[in-house]
Amino acid sequence: MIVLKATQDKVLAVFQSVSGIVERRHTLPILANVLIRKTGNALQLTTSDLEIQIRTTAELGGDTGEFTTTVGARKLIDILKTMPSDQTVSLESSQSKLILKGGKSRFTLQSLPAEDFPLVQESAAFGPAFSVPQKVLKSLMGQVSFAMAVQDIRYYLNGILFVAEGNTLSLVATDGHRLAFASATLDVEVPKQEVILPRKTVLELQRLLSDADGAIEMQFANNQAKFTFGGMEFVTKLVEGKFPDYNRVIPKNHKNSITLGRQPLLASLQRTAIMTSDKFKGVRLNLEPGLLRVASNNAEQEEAVDELDIDYGGDTIEIGFNVSYLIDALTNMSQEMVKVELSDNNSSALLTIPENEHFKYVVMPMRI
Repeated sequence: MIVLKATQDKVLAVFQSVSGIVERRHTLPILANVLIRKTGNALQLTTSDLEIQIRTTAELGGDTGEFTTTVGARKLIDILKTMPSDQTVSLESSQSKLILKGGKSRFTLQSLPAEDFPLVQESAAFGPAFSVPQKVLKSLMGQVSFAMAVQDIRYYLNGILFVAEGNTLSLVATDGHRLAFASATLDVEVPKQEVILPRKTVLELQRLLSDADGAIEMQFANNQAKFTFGGMEFVTKLVEGKFPDYNRVIPKNHKNSITLGRQPLLASLQRTAIMTSDKFKGVRLNLEPGLLRVASNNAEQEEAVDELDIDYGGDTIEIGFNVSYLIDALTNMSQEMVKVELSDNNSSALLTIPENEHFKYVVMPMRI
């Protein structure tokens, strides 16, 4: 049976869309495979790592009929990548193998039985579904995902908190040293739901979401989330645990604030970061009326000083930060201006966008 017959670019795009979660080495060899199910003209592809499952349906030609099998996802993609994008490729079944043909090339791939593929058991108790534009969710994730922890023993920090309440969707990420918050207004009212999406899920959704028009539908259960968008269905386990109360972390009523160009501040930090040591990424910010001085030094007794003229008439403050945390936040913002609020030499700083309540970034100071 000819399972599919279409141009390389179409086939590759469909297989790539589901294969981001596939590990090359897994304790269960079948999890390195993609489950292929042909029903009539429709071809359904499913991948899983036991915690996330991605499924998409496409029409890629070939014979009509019923057929299921599994085949190594990465190997198939690696082969497809070597072929010209306009070349017609076909995948044919032959006993317990699959034959991939394109031009004068022919590859025989081993398959494993479809019934051995472990599908994720979907929750029976999903809450009400609600939708947001894909580009809105992609933008929110981009504004906070850099602040997620990486392999922290406080496992609930290795992901993003989703809070849907009323007509607001808020996303929060923190690694204990900094916190990023972004929110958007929904077109519908939803009952309050709070879930923590794992880091791998967040990175995969960011890869798959598009900036084009089109909505993503979400549903949450106690231990699972389900996303449906662009012909794809994405089911993921949630992180269990209690996320920190982010409202207590976001400082209120700082008495000193400056508003300045995001790009000049970012450039100044990038320049002074060159003179920080690899282990110790500290920079000193000196704030005085009319002037912001950014300074750094390293173990070789080299130093950098950079000054920015600012419109400021508040207290004189000297405070240290991990420069990477400031650069991360400024790089992931697109607005021209940024507002920096400080209280004193020892309190965390709050970065916001002027006249915009939807983004807040908190960074803890460091001793220098």
